[in-house]
Amino acid sequence: MDRKAEIMERLKQIAGDGRISCIEARKLAEELQVPPREVGALCDEMGIKIFACELGCF
Repeated sequence: MDRKAEIMERLKQIAGDGRISCIEARKLAEELQVPPREVGALCDEMGIKIFACELGCF
């Protein structure tokens, strides 16, 4: 599985309702060792809304 597919699969698991918190998104980025912007871009691509953003990363 390539990196993008792996991130997308994890996002589907975490954001089953189409939403993910900023904390969860940053934690996923750290866990997968990718930049937060990459997770944010894939959220946009997948139509997942990021809520409770603390730092304006997404």
